[in-house]
Amino acid sequence: MRPLVLVAAALTAPAAALTVLAAAGPARAVATDPPEPQGVFLTVSGDQGSWMRGELLRCEPEAWGHHPHASEACGALDRAHGNLDALVADPELCTQVYAPVTVSANGTYRGKQVTWQKTFANACTMEASTGYVFRF
Repeated sequence: MRPLVLVAAALTAPAAALTVLAAAGPARAVATDPPEPQGVFLTVSGDQGSWMRGELLRCEPEAWGHHPHASEACGALDRAHGNLDALVADPELCTQVYAPVTVSANGTYRGKQVTWQKTFANACTMEASTGYVFRF
């Protein structure tokens, strides 16, 4: 009879521990807002969304990330005070071919919320108007 008593005691202890844990209730996470995304997510898309690409531009504390021209793009945004409509255009001759390209910027730039979208006649006019910001 001794082996039965040991087996019963061995099964009872873990069951009692589980009962105590279950009575304590589920663990609760501290309620916090998700962190504010830092940086501006830039997109470039073709006519009627036929293609799309995007890049996250981060300029704080300095330019970093995967944007191939992050330093130049952050510099352009700094000169425009974060206003994408105020980017300095590059003088460039573009063809009159109509192949619309839509660009957008959403996120936070140096603590300021940015939401912007614009459609250009083609990629050349987009690059001439926005410089390094959407050059990825």
